[in-house]
Amino acid sequence: MGSKQNGDGDGVSSSTLDFGRKNKYRRIDSVLVDDIDDGLVNGQFGDGVNWTRRYVLACAFFASLNSVLLGYDIGVMSGAIIFIQEDLMITEVQEEVLVGCLSIVSLFGSLAGGRASDAIGRKWTMGLAAIIFQIGAIVMTMAPSFQILMVGRLLAGIGIGFGVMIAPVYIAEISPAVSRGSLTSFPEIFINLGILLGYVSNYAFSGLPAHISWRVMLGVGVIPSVFIGFALFIIPESPRWLVMQCRIDEARAVLLKTIDSEAEVDERLAEIQLAAGLSDAGKYEETATWQELLRPSPAVSRMLMVGIGIQCFQQITGIDALVYYSPEILKAAGIKDNAKLLGATVAVGVTKTGFILIAILLIDKVGRKPLLYVSTIGMTICLFTLGISLSSLSKGRGGVALSVLSVCGDVAFFSIGLGPVCWVLTSEIFPLKLRAQAVALGAVGNRVCSGLVAMSFLSLSSVISVAGSFFTFSIISVLAVVFVYVLVPETKGKTLEEIESLFQGKLDQGEVELGGTKQLVPSS
Repeated sequence: MGSKQNGDGDGVSSSTLDFGRKNKYRRIDSVLVDDIDDGLVNGQFGDGVNWTRRYVLACAFFASLNSVLLGYDIGVMSGAIIFIQEDLMITEVQEEVLVGCLSIVSLFGSLAGGRASDAIGRKWTMGLAAIIFQIGAIVMTMAPSFQILMVGRLLAGIGIGFGVMIAPVYIAEISPAVSRGSLTSFPEIFINLGILLGYVSNYAFSGLPAHISWRVMLGVGVIPSVFIGFALFIIPESPRWLVMQCRIDEARAVLLKTIDSEAEVDERLAEIQLAAGLSDAGKYEETATWQELLRPSPAVSRMLMVGIGIQCFQQITGIDALVYYSPEILKAAGIKDNAKLLGATVAVGVTKTGFILIAILLIDKVGRKPLLYVSTIGMTICLFTLGISLSSLSKGRGGVALSVLSVCGDVAFFSIGLGPVCWVLTSEIFPLKLRAQAVALGAVGNRVCSGLVAMSFLSLSSVISVAGSFFTFSIISVLAVVFVYVLVPETKGKTLEEIESLFQGKLDQGEVELGGTKQLVPSS
């Protein structure tokens, strides 16, 4: 399998190029790659290169819009639930179910999304996700009772499940290797942007009557899906999917828009055909089946362990507890006024969104693993500090300040590593034929863990206290540090062949470290 994979999930790889013959590619170190990247930004290599870069950037931007829906739902529900409780008189258990069920239900959307994206394409799966979410958001907005509210919530969850797994796959398949990490992190940026918009919506509409405010908050979530419909008429289908459907001419047309050199387009297209198991006009046979994932080879088993494991750790370290229940947490710290509570959550959202931008700038320069170390270690410290502030310093002004600082610190460290890197890793470690289903499986693990945390946090806190819950999360975060150290390889700048070789144990340590700095560029 390793000999057939393309280099970056979508293009020419160093491993598949024959360097023994005359070839337009040569290896360079990461410093020169950075210089070339700067040259591209500054327009030193021509308008054609800049146009293709802008086109790929626009595709990543529009493909990430579905992620705004997930983020907005997470952010807005943290404040809307206060007014839903007041209006519909729901119990604490119903509150947990309402908040957490979206994550559980979204796993069905993620599972279906992998198959749908192989059947109808990456692009139209994104459109389907937006339509389902839009219907759910409208039902929630008009809901006269808790039962109808739950129906809308379930529909929204399915739509989010589709969207959360397809965006990273599409972006990874259309992006060049040198910027794959940054571009694949776009969905995480938009999730954070959606969370921030949800917090702002809560604050903006909190002054309305209780029976109106939460409906307006949830109804505003329909707006991003309108832009997604517009985006479908702009972005192309994934060339990788087109090749798998034997639509070679269409795939070539897309590559011509994302690559400035026609000769490189032909070479990349040949590599994609090879990775997909095609030869010239050969018929594509679907081998990326669930059976291969349920009975995996040792290398695929290790990939699944890393991919699903990092997705689960992203959630069981408690990020959704902080985001969904930040008003309750800050109330436990001593803030009582609803307006002040919702204002504090805006500060949390701004912090979370700001630090994800730092991660985007660093992920293709520093690498995935260093960011994960900084993230998980920082989260451990902040979660432990939050537990101390809630248990020993609550109610006082110092305790409130330390609690807010700890919450902001935790979401900052999450956004700089575990948040975006999780999705980047799962979109690039799997072979092309298994990618959609494997990413869907990782998304299922992510959504299940998210739902379990969201649906149990209040109950757990009533048993061991809110502070005890965060001490527990800090212990889990320590385990995440160990997981990253033992199992997660560095994938920055590596081709898919090199990544697969890491899991197969075929590269020695020197090759592993060199792989993090190698790139392909046209030789002069």
